Amino acid sequence: MRDKAAGLAGEAEGIGATASSPKERLLQAAIDLVAASGGAPVSTRQVTERAGVTAPTLYHHFGDKDGLMEAVVARGFEEFIRSEGSMERSEVPIEDVKRLWDIHVHFGVANAQLYMLMFGNAAPSRRPAVVVEAERLLEDELSRLAAAGQLAVPPVAAARAVLASNIGVTLMLIADATEGAASEPDTAESLVASALSVQTRDAVLRSVLTDPTLVDSPRAGAPAGGDGQPSYVAAAIALNATLQSSHPDQLSGTEMKLFLEWLHRLSTAPAAPAGRPREVDQTG
Repeated sequence: MRDKAAGLAGEAEGIGATASSPKERLLQAAIDLVAASGGAPVSTRQVTERAGVTAPTLYHHFGDKDGLMEAVVARGFEEFIRSEGSMERSEVPIEDVKRLWDIHVHFGVANAQLYMLMFGNAAPSRRPAVVVEAERLLEDELSRLAAAGQLAVPPVAAARAVLASNIGVTLMLIADATEGAASEPDTAESLVASALSVQTRDAVLRSVLTDPTLVDSPRAGAPAGGDGQPSYVAAAIALNATLQSSHPDQLSGTEMKLFLEWLHRLSTAPAAPAGRPREVDQTG
């Protein structure tokens, strides 16, 4: 992973050797300028001068400045997915979820300006593709916890909670690093290991696990039933995750859909108040 100052920008020599086409030179010039901008706007004139082309060439390839910035975000999106999706999986799912969090933070603080373009400008009317894909990656990892009976909420709900915290922490670390840049800048590694990141990560994970001690003792935690959580909820979540990943053919499509709906209702139903048994309908 490149360091925070360089981000996704090219090597010290710039873009010349690796970006031969006008379109690629424009895109790499914009990436370089965004990485070095410190949050200041990047002008089309800056981009065209750095790329060694005229403004009509930019408009021909990207339409306008917004189109160019969308291409910058798309390139960053590819790098982000590559960094998260290429992580080697271990036999301990909770450790992989924690590492996925750390990789996310590292990417963000190492590519601060690009990350803010990707995650800091979400419009209220739609969810950016990068957020949807990041949730999907997290959901895949959390489904392994669910299949092991260790997740107290459905994977999709857990993924949203974890990702929201992950993005918030990363943006805050970027802001803190920017404020302290005049003194002694932090490295991406030190920010990943910071108390803010580690404590928030572990707290949000404890909130979605059947046994919060799994965070600190991944191989020793109980599989289900912690903190008063009904054991059938963890079992339903586990069976739901297993069925959706294995696609057994013993049930028809209609039967499977109905069964998954029952499991979903079991796994999301609120727990009965303490000391008050759930009523069972014995009619029929």
